[in-house]
Amino acid sequence: MTDTLVSSCCRTPGKALWTLALVGIIAGCATPRAPAPVAAKPAPAPVAVAPVPDAPMAIAPPAVVVPTYVSQAGTPRDYRRDAATHLYERLRERIYPGKMPPLLHAVGVLQVDIDQQGAVTDVRWMRAPQHVPAVMAEIERTVRAAAPYPAPVRMGTVTYTDTWLWHKTGRFQLDTLSEGQL
Repeated sequence: MTDTLVSSCCRTPGKALWTLALVGIIAGCATPRAPAPVAAKPAPAPVAVAPVPDAPMAIAPPAVVVPTYVSQAGTPRDYRRDAATHLYERLRERIYPGKMPPLLHAVGVLQVDIDQQGAVTDVRWMRAPQHVPAVMAEIERTVRAAAPYPAPVRMGTVTYTDTWLWHKTGRFQLDTLSEGQL
């Protein structure tokens, strides 16, 4: 119908403008269609967003255990001397001076695993002084606290064994660097 109105009115320019205006008004008054119902969506879970660093160098490198020095030992037996020297330097005040007395409070044989950075990865008793569990715990704690050990650069990782000679005062010697016994 609007096509016939427009075509019949286009012969007269004034009528055509009025007709178009009237069609626009009528079209604007039409009732709009109701929108289709929308299913309710659950609210999205909150997302934690880390701040973006300003510079590419803002990312911290991973923590690396830095040994105080490296060991050039080629065998676990050679490394044992480096490890014993390291323990003696770290624990000077706890080393028993001179020859050990004939009767010791405890004697224990301990294996220690060292990784390529000198960190202790494991300790195992080969001969545990089980009659003094407090001494066993103290030796294990002391070995772990003395890390980092010399990095075994030629071997990568190493398992070394040493004998702990423990005096009742809490001082000790390692068999590798022992001054002997009376």
